[in-house]
Amino acid sequence: MTEPAVDSPAPHSSPRGLDLDRLSAYLATHRPELAGGDLSARLIAGGKSNLTYLLRAGGHEVVLRRPPLGHVLATAHDMAREFRVISALAPTGVPVPAALLLCADPDVIGAPFYLMERVHGEVFRTRAQTDPLTADQRRELAMAMMDILAALHTVDPAAVGLADFGRPEGYLARQVRRWSGQLDRSRSRPLSGVDELRDRLAATAPEGANAGRIVHGDYRLDNLLATVAPVGVRAVLDWEMATLGDPLADLGLLLTYWDVLGDSDAAEGNPVADGLGPRAGFPTGAELIDRYAGRSDVDVGPLHWHVALGCFKLAVICEGIHYRHTKGQTLGEGFDRIGDLVTPLVTHGLTAVEKR
Repeated sequence: MTEPAVDSPAPHSSPRGLDLDRLSAYLATHRPELAGGDLSARLIAGGKSNLTYLLRAGGHEVVLRRPPLGHVLATAHDMAREFRVISALAPTGVPVPAALLLCADPDVIGAPFYLMERVHGEVFRTRAQTDPLTADQRRELAMAMMDILAALHTVDPAAVGLADFGRPEGYLARQVRRWSGQLDRSRSRPLSGVDELRDRLAATAPEGANAGRIVHGDYRLDNLLATVAPVGVRAVLDWEMATLGDPLADLGLLLTYWDVLGDSDAAEGNPVADGLGPRAGFPTGAELIDRYAGRSDVDVGPLHWHVALGCFKLAVICEGIHYRHTKGQTLGEGFDRIGDLVTPLVTHGLTAVEKR
């Protein structure tokens, strides 16, 4: 990863959210090559949900993932789930980091965590990163993103040991209920229109003819590790919301990032969406869907409902991050503006859910 560090502590100085003394003792038994007096860690900037650290010890570098601090939404930060899905996808055409170790015991560092291989590449998240790219590089990167999503949705869950990874039946209605519950746990201020959007989604949830595919749950450009010389995707990251469900949910959320936030003044300079979409010189959302449809057997059909769901889901996620920020439970920069994204998301979601 080439993400900037939030901090770079001296060896055996623990960054917030990580107790290196307890971790070193645990690794002495389970990964002895990483245990020792020279163990150091730094928080990798950029992630707005689970926390990601780069560990160094004895000439080795690995990545540690743990849930966020403080107010954590139930089931949204399941380390075992992330570990299982990247382990299962390792032999497929979907690029993922190698899964190295899972620790379900919260007593070691204060939360469950897992270790994965460090993959070198860049996470393109801001205009400062994407503006120097040529038009061809932006197009190739966007198309590579869609090719990998199509590849993910063609993986047979049973063939990779994920037949029981989720409950495809009623997935979309269950998504509405789940994010409604998460919203209720994150409320800290009035949110105009969000309850109306929730109710309309609940009343119009489709059956989901494509259900039963592996879905990432938060697929977007800045959840990829990529290179530009040559253009390629080295790894797909952040699998905490993966399950078996309707792949159109991935497409709807991607279009929410790309065409909704990517065209919103509130997203400018915001770490959730800055650097994405046509406003940043990338192809349009329609072009992305055409690329996906040409490489997948999924019926893309009308995506308006799934975009509305994506708006609702992302509004709830942003509100949860805003809630944690008000409690001083976020690490890194940019959290003070994430709450500004909720209103444009709700507004667009209400428009999208009414389309026919």
